[in-house]
Amino acid sequence: MPGSRRMILKHVMTSIWTRMHRTKEIPSDIMETPLNRCLNTFDITLLGIGHMVGAGIYVLTGTVARDIAGPGIILSFFLAGFACILSALCYAEFGTRIPKAGSAYIYTYISIGEFCAFVIGWNILLEHMIGAASVARAWSGYVDSLFEGVISNTTMAVTGELHEQLLGRYPDFLACLVCLTYASLLGIGVKGSALVNSVLTTINLCVMVIVIGVGFYYANWDNWTYVQGGFLPYKFGGVIAGAATCFYAFVGFDSIATSGEEAKNPSFSIPVATIISMSIVTLGYVLVSAALTLLIPYYDINPNAALPEAFAHVGMHWVKYIISLGALCGMTTTLFGSLFSLPRCIYSMAQDGLLFQFLGNVNDKTQIPLTNLVISGVLTSLIALLFDLEKLVEFMSIGTLLAYTIVSASVIILRYRPTFEATKRNISSPSSEYSVSTSEVTSPGSEINLTGTLRLKYSWLAPIFGRFQAGSAVSGATLVFIIFSAALCILLQVSNRDLENGIWWSVILAAIFIFIMASCILVIIAHHQDTSTILRFKVPMVPLIPAVSIFCNIEFMVHLNILTWLRFFVWMVLGMLIYFLYGIHHSKMEEVNSSYLVLMTSAEAVKGKWGSTTRTNLKNALFRRKSSADRKAIIDGEESD
Repeated sequence: MPGSRRMILKHVMTSIWTRMHRTKEIPSDIMETPLNRCLNTFDITLLGIGHMVGAGIYVLTGTVARDIAGPGIILSFFLAGFACILSALCYAEFGTRIPKAGSAYIYTYISIGEFCAFVIGWNILLEHMIGAASVARAWSGYVDSLFEGVISNTTMAVTGELHEQLLGRYPDFLACLVCLTYASLLGIGVKGSALVNSVLTTINLCVMVIVIGVGFYYANWDNWTYVQGGFLPYKFGGVIAGAATCFYAFVGFDSIATSGEEAKNPSFSIPVATIISMSIVTLGYVLVSAALTLLIPYYDINPNAALPEAFAHVGMHWVKYIISLGALCGMTTTLFGSLFSLPRCIYSMAQDGLLFQFLGNVNDKTQIPLTNLVISGVLTSLIALLFDLEKLVEFMSIGTLLAYTIVSASVIILRYRPTFEATKRNISSPSSEYSVSTSEVTSPGSEINLTGTLRLKYSWLAPIFGRFQAGSAVSGATLVFIIFSAALCILLQVSNRDLENGIWWSVILAAIFIFIMASCILVIIAHHQDTSTILRFKVPMVPLIPAVSIFCNIEFMVHLNILTWLRFFVWMVLGMLIYFLYGIHHSKMEEVNSSYLVLMTSAEAVKGKWGSTTRTNLKNALFRRKSSADRKAIIDGEESD
């Protein structure tokens, strides 16, 4: 009996493990969708710019410059932008491969598996919900500052203060109303909302040009050289910490990939819009932060109204009104971007069966997931009503960085994974497989696909990696690279002083981690990439660019507060309950619906009939064996006669 229980438990666990790692095939009718394909490259570019240029430039810049990096905020924005550009390139390739709503979720589903896809999708929902709520909070706070605190003082006088640590000082009814209003505007349809976004983003860009031009005209270069601490008052560690915070300003670029299912020509528009928007936004953030720190010493910056007071410092009071216009337009487009992306991610997960089915409905008239939009607006408005802006920003960053890390890893995995046709031609023997690879090099006309197999010049690695199935060694090396990147980043964070002082154990440990990471890159490079898939855009220098992106994202993650990780853990527990109680059973990839068939091996499950019981299948199997044995005995007997 105990042996039977172990066997049943083994079957159940094997089945669950298989279902968690099943991957989704790219549909043949990739361009078919119930959504409205009406967005051109210009619309998508301004959608990405509008989502990124908002609260970051008008709220975040002052805080980072005064308290974290000083004038070194320029380097912080450059590093954060560089890290995001690397991730954006990976998103652009996937947007070309798979022009579907869902962004990183759908990419992970196709490349890694269902469970990781759900984790990423669940965190994308968190990212966009908190992103929208935090921007609404910033929008409300900015309007309140224009009226010299009348709104907040009146609210606290009526409702009193909230004394919980995670909650804001007072319930922000204006932020709640803003979320509901903008969600309603998005209900008019994707083309109409894209037009509104384009107008507001254009106004915001014009304001940025004015701020940069006037700021450099009145610049005082002594603020970078002769002020307390010079250009890097918080040293290079402050620059890195500032980059981890400034990363929040760039998180909106994934809205470009989310719009892939509504783009007219996604294979062209997604990569072009990604590169143009990231370049413009990075340059804009660097120049605006430079103008700010040149106008006023970093320690005199007011984090609540950094740009208006900086221009007032040089007597340019009229710029305050222009900045206020740009701030409201910028934060509005950022809020639009989050509320645009959130219902489409929910729609994509519901279409695959991982979330409740009614969330996958699309309105016939507007051709948008209207139910999701209503739910998104209500949830974000409640979060904006109650929670504190700073805590929201920290909480959002961890899910975003995790998604970027997985997408970068997915690019490597897919580049070295053979297609289905190539898999069918694989040679079963490892030695013969390598000999086929060798002959393929000498005979270019051969049709055998070498993707995921060792290159000829790395034949010295064949005794170790030659026995692996094509593509699996690269997947394993990518996983090991991620693990030791995390270990190295934690070491740099925890033992920073020991490394600076040259303590032997920390230096040796860091050297070991770096050696293992470099070895993983070498193993990946030693294999053949997929050259059969023709795309209009591919990430250059794979695996180097995705690997650097992975390391940068993990480095930013380890700088987050421990309380942020604890809150993230609570969010993940809730997600796991939804997946294992609902998603894994209702997934469109689910092929076995009978609970009895779960107890059988995969081979038996294929042979079993729908609705049959374990006893029936076992009985049939016994009778088949007996009858075949009897027939064999009779035949043997006849032959002996």
